[in-house]
Amino acid sequence: MAKTKKAWFCQSCGTQHPQWMGQCKSCHAWNTLVEEVLERESAPTSWADPQAGLERAKAMPLSEVDRHAEQRHATGDAELDRVLGGGLVPGSIVLLGGEPGIGKSTLLLQIALGLGEKVLYVSGEESAQQIRMRAERVGLQGKGCHVLAETSTAKILQSAEQLKPSVLIVDSIQTAHNPQLDSAAGSVSQIREATAEFLRYAKARHVPVILVGHITKDGHLAGPKVLEHMVDVVLQFEGDRHHLFRMLRALKNRFGSTQELGIYQMHGHGLQGVANPSGLLLGQREEGLSGSAVGIPSEGMQPLLVEVQALVSSAVYGTPQRACTGFDTRRLNMLLAVLEKRCGFRLGAKDVFLNVTGGLRVEDPALDLAVCAAILSSNADIPIPSGMAFAAEVGLGGEIRPVHRIEQRINEAGKLGFDHVFCARQNGVNAGTMQGVQVVPVRRMEDLVTALFG
Repeated sequence: MAKTKKAWFCQSCGTQHPQWMGQCKSCHAWNTLVEEVLERESAPTSWADPQAGLERAKAMPLSEVDRHAEQRHATGDAELDRVLGGGLVPGSIVLLGGEPGIGKSTLLLQIALGLGEKVLYVSGEESAQQIRMRAERVGLQGKGCHVLAETSTAKILQSAEQLKPSVLIVDSIQTAHNPQLDSAAGSVSQIREATAEFLRYAKARHVPVILVGHITKDGHLAGPKVLEHMVDVVLQFEGDRHHLFRMLRALKNRFGSTQELGIYQMHGHGLQGVANPSGLLLGQREEGLSGSAVGIPSEGMQPLLVEVQALVSSAVYGTPQRACTGFDTRRLNMLLAVLEKRCGFRLGAKDVFLNVTGGLRVEDPALDLAVCAAILSSNADIPIPSGMAFAAEVGLGGEIRPVHRIEQRINEAGKLGFDHVFCARQNGVNAGTMQGVQVVPVRRMEDLVTALFG
């Protein structure tokens, strides 16, 4: 039986070393050597060689590939299915990342219990008793869910080969380790090797595999960057633990769009998808307050109505403060420069604070017009009349630029009782009534100031 051959490779220049050392002899970089497997130990088990017993791969014309054989697995979670593009693809690897305590394990346990198929839930962080307690708190009884508290990839794949589940869930990839490597679990080599083993299993057995990944303090997935290249889908579960809402985004998706957004609400009995996020986000909005405006950003195919709050006050200290929650600070500085240069508002010596309510983080530039309206309203201390919403991008010249899917945004505003929507004149929407909403096209920021404050 051949032994496993291993070596140490420099992650900077790729030079091979027989043992670990602090500095690479070739490029003289420090702490860049990572252990990798050169040749695996031969084993008769079927899980060690997923290709055993399968047909030899051969080239064929693309038109002859049977695409109907790969049917997606609906998870039963409408928000997750929409973000994935319709469900789990057989043989795919999904990496779910998020901050500690955000609800990653709860979300996957709900999926495992509600899928209705045979699911193997592997946990390297909790015991089987702890998972049972969490399942009772969620309130679901999944007879097809099998629990395994194990960290060895060899034993995990042996159990999966015996059970033959429809979906394999591993929580988390940082706790999984290959006994053939001497490095500790969670190291770069262990994470890469464990992911490679699950990848081979998924492709050979056509079983979807969901991996939970930890993130660093900078918000990036822990482990090597190649981890994100190896998997098919990278999902980011984000939100503030002090808020009720959780957002699920697709950072990478080989089988669908990366523009969709899933919104969940945290309850005492688990996570629930939000069917009408706009109505929930605006449910506690106070009327008649200055510095408040409603924008209509779009996350994928779903337009949302969110409240933007701004506070403009005289700078107490020498340097004015700029602070944002849920919005890009650099974009706020750009919009403040446009308001001062193009419209004549003296905001350079004032503190500006901006908040997108509900704990959401919005990246759609269609929120620019609502941000400018909220800032001007707070600066003049004049409330924006109720029933007004904004959907347009602001350029550096003070021009109002069009955004996509304006008809859907106007329709969403009409459903929630808004009667005026400000948009760009170049959007191709004429002034008039659409879906019961008065459309107000504007060309420059001066037009917005005149329409709101005279």
